[in-house]
Amino acid sequence: MSSCKPTNQKLNKEEHIRKPDWLKIKLNTNDEYRGLKKLMREKNLHTVCEEARCPNIHECWGERRTATFMILGDVCTRACRFCAVKTGLPNELDLAEPERVADSVVLMNLKHVVITVVARDDLKDGGASVLAETVRAIRRKSPQTSVEVLPSDMGGIEENLRILMDARPDILNHNIETVRSLTKRVRARATYDRSLEFLRRAKEMQPDIPTKSSLMIGLGETEEEIYEVMDDLRANNVDIMTIGQYLQPTKKHLPVKKYYSPIEFGKLRKVAMSKGFSHCEAGPLVRSSYHADEQVNAATKQRQMSNQ
Repeated sequence: MSSCKPTNQKLNKEEHIRKPDWLKIKLNTNDEYRGLKKLMREKNLHTVCEEARCPNIHECWGERRTATFMILGDVCTRACRFCAVKTGLPNELDLAEPERVADSVVLMNLKHVVITVVARDDLKDGGASVLAETVRAIRRKSPQTSVEVLPSDMGGIEENLRILMDARPDILNHNIETVRSLTKRVRARATYDRSLEFLRRAKEMQPDIPTKSSLMIGLGETEEEIYEVMDDLRANNVDIMTIGQYLQPTKKHLPVKKYYSPIEFGKLRKVAMSKGFSHCEAGPLVRSSYHADEQVNAATKQRQMSNQ
């Protein structure tokens, strides 16, 4: 696998690396997709699938009938240079949102649901209480549904994380996003070590709950730095890893420095599994919540095998 060090060719604002054929997406706006979109609008709910312009939205909504709910509004208090979610001053809390999310889970008959949040640095608890209540509401109304949560670092405050972990989600997912050397340039306010600490503390609080993290590649990292992220995650007892290609949402965001091939992603997955992850999803279009239902099953099986 070749290193992903930036090429010698300088890229200006009008010059970008051409997107390869393997990133072409087949759109499928079938009845399932349209029905799910209509339900989201009727319930006044947001999804990270739409807000972050996920390339898999037609597959997940149209074929797998899964979605990642984004609560606490659609305006983030951070301005990460890779993310398409709106940035600004968020609206007031919608305390009825957890019940609406739970009602939608029931209507969609979901086996697995992912709940993520915009960063809410304006809130003392970072939104932990509403996220925890959403988990509990889904438990009450759809007890057969497994629940994965994908929070921000919530300011790195331990008590905020404890509020969330006490609700006992089935998976705690927090994204490292990029390698250590690029974190300051790519992420806003978040730090590499704080994210590792967040994941470590989550496992210490609830050792039986799988933890998960996602890495974007193609921003200028090296192969060795990718392996360093794997080692750092495993050193903090992270169970599941996803690795996907960074795609520039708009011209205002960071440019792509390298497109990885499916073969390269395959190698990365093999390396990750050799380092002890219970599951690794790696591919050009993989995102943190992609095939999340399969990941929770893999983590559960791994935990059962370990306990035997």
